[in-house]
Amino acid sequence: MFSPLPQAKRRVWICFLLLWIYLTSSSASARPDSLKEVTDGNWEKILSGEWMIEFYAPWCPACQQLQPVWKEFADWGEDMGVNIAKVDVTEQPGLSGRFIITSLPTIYHCKDGVFRKYQGARTKDDFLSFVDEQKWKLVEPVSSWFGPSSFLMNSMSALFKLSMFIRRCHNYMTEQLGIPNWGSYVIFGLATLFSGLALGLLLVFIADFVFPSRRFSPDYYQKKQAMEQARLIQQQDEDHEADGEEDDDEEDYEEYGDKHEVWRKRRESPEGRPEPKGQGYPDEALRKRVVGNREEEEDT
Repeated sequence: MFSPLPQAKRRVWICFLLLWIYLTSSSASARPDSLKEVTDGNWEKILSGEWMIEFYAPWCPACQQLQPVWKEFADWGEDMGVNIAKVDVTEQPGLSGRFIITSLPTIYHCKDGVFRKYQGARTKDDFLSFVDEQKWKLVEPVSSWFGPSSFLMNSMSALFKLSMFIRRCHNYMTEQLGIPNWGSYVIFGLATLFSGLALGLLLVFIADFVFPSRRFSPDYYQKKQAMEQARLIQQQDEDHEADGEEDDDEEDYEEYGDKHEVWRKRRESPEGRPEPKGQGYPDEALRKRVVGNREEEEDT
């Protein structure tokens, strides 16, 4: 038989062991929570509170060097009331486009939805002083036009998601299905063509619905008939005016023809025809002829 004292010691040791296991497990489980992960699905939570967010890629050497420092900085985040997060741009292409990530690593500070890009040194002390001393107030915030929640950045995020989806589809067709690269390009080209046609038809339907054609209005044919009648009436008036002008011209022509005929007859008659000037004679000979005729008349 065992004495009761060793059993009591065993119970004490077991309690200490369980307590130690609980503390170590809780501390181990608390460390990952200090560094939060932001994804395309939960990124809107960074619009409230204060955040420091790192955008990185696993293949980036500079990002790999920064990871230990960023984890140490995350351990201080809870005490300072700041959320420390990271974003893997290879897994979250939408956030990469939403924040226009052009270099890695990129760090943003966010305070109640206002974003500022961190440009300082990448050490733990610099990160702490940037937040604790509120040095972020000296940095110009990102314009609302280029904010992650703006319409422009939402469109950019959708474009990046689409590009990543196309890339994954291309890799699946070439690696899993064994389709050659040119075959994948042909498939994407046909898909782009048909999607453009479908989008064009959709836009035409929307335009017809929003701005319907006048041909489908109830008064269209009545207005058209009235316009045709008015045009016919105007054309008839113009024809009548043209006929009246032709009649006037005919009357003028007839009157002019009668006068011309009378004048022609008078010229043909000897009485009405004036004697031509000299009929080609010179003026002196004509004068002598006239004087001679007068002398003969006086002699008779």
